Amino acid sequence: MAVVDNEKPHAVFIPFPAQSHMKGLMKLAKLLHHKGFFITFVNTEFNQNRFIKTAGPDSLSALPDFQFKTIPDGLPPSHPDATQDVALLCGSVRRNFLTMFRNLLKELNDRSANSENPPVTCIVGDGVMPFTITAAQELGIPVAVFWTFPACGYMGFYQYRALLDRGYTPLTGKIIWL
Repeated sequence: MAVVDNEKPHAVFIPFPAQSHMKGLMKLAKLLHHKGFFITFVNTEFNQNRFIKTAGPDSLSALPDFQFKTIPDGLPPSHPDATQDVALLCGSVRRNFLTMFRNLLKELNDRSANSENPPVTCIVGDGVMPFTITAAQELGIPVAVFWTFPACGYMGFYQYRALLDRGYTPLTGKIIWL
């Protein structure tokens, strides 16, 4: 059994289960790992299987103090190379992920069953997954929300009400593409 450094910060990352979200949070997870954090990166089972298929089965054991955990996506089985239905995935995230994520956090913090890892000291959740805030508050764990969209995408969301109020959207008439 490995000796655990209980003083080491342990961040749990959970992205929305789409490639760009996972890539953005993975970059931040690697930066914090480089600064001494123990990292748990949470994927859906579907995306974890795709990751292993792409990177190889040994790709998950490359970094010490960096582990992957999975939760089910709550969707019916689909072809492993297909893109999942985004609308169904969004609904499943909203309905199912809080309970599964909360259970995973409790499992990670159960010292009798999980003494090889330090206790969870913070959560880094994707900005489109507000259940991470709920789970963090319920379990008394600090949480940070990471917005994985580019700045121009964020500004679009942020200014959408003003665009509606001024009549700029929805777009009407003929659109000319340059």
